Amino acid sequence: MSITATTPQTQRELTLDTETVDTIAILEAGVAPTARPARAKLTWTHEDDGEWVANYGGYFGGSVDKVANRYVASDTFGLVVGDFASLEDAQANLADRLHVMLPPVIRPVA
Repeated sequence: MSITATTPQTQRELTLDTETVDTIAILEAGVAPTARPARAKLTWTHEDDGEWVANYGGYFGGSVDKVANRYVASDTFGLVVGDFASLEDAQANLADRLHVMLPPVIRPVA
């Protein structure tokens, strides 16, 4: 059996014997797909009056601080994500950002 593998840089022809093709097929069939969870577990702790701290998959995820009548969200690196009219909006926006920033943290949610 001959298979042509094409990449942007090169084109190569591979020749595989039937036994190798059968072995690959058996191995692929036996591999259970592992679905990554959509998000890591996120918990919030109300630290002080007007300050909430995010724990994202066991790591510091950032914080939300109440400033006047607004809620300022900062990410795990201390960078301001934005300011929001409600605590829920600030927390949801930070959660979305953490999911993109920290994909290696994602693990099954218990």
